[in-house]
Amino acid sequence: MRYSMKPNLDELKSEIPQQIESRGLTLFPGFSRVMDQVAMVFWNSKKNPDYREFLDAAEKTGAKVIVFYDRDFAADLIEDALEHLEEADLPRDEQRSYERRLREMRVYDGFTCAIELSFDLNGVAYLFELRTDWYEELTEILDDIESSMPDDDEDDDAHLGGYFSKN
Repeated sequence: MRYSMKPNLDELKSEIPQQIESRGLTLFPGFSRVMDQVAMVFWNSKKNPDYREFLDAAEKTGAKVIVFYDRDFAADLIEDALEHLEEADLPRDEQRSYERRLREMRVYDGFTCAIELSFDLNGVAYLFELRTDWYEELTEILDDIESSMPDDDEDDDAHLGGYFSKN
């Protein structure tokens, strides 16, 4: 069975651990590895969104441990983004559009927005990631806001970085 391009990540979040364990692999609940400082190869989940194909590849390479990470969306990210949006150097129409869209995204509070699977082989991390369309849109908005922030060396910690991967 192939997944449609819009899988329900909340369903997959409970299905994937069962699938990993049924294959005799060890599930390691970990954190996102996207920012790890190791050589990394990303699975093309746009063309091959079925995580089982990734697990097949892991098995064939002899992997024994699969790192599993899931991210639940927290609406407080929206509040932070709205605060930064007020400070961003964006055209007023674009600011209003982003503000409207950000407020609409509050309905996703508590939903799974990203799932990541990975395994290591010979010093390389192999990574599979699925994200919802709305989370992809959110990361694009956050990138735009971040790149439109006025230069302020004193307030580097207040930026939105670290909430999403640049992948």
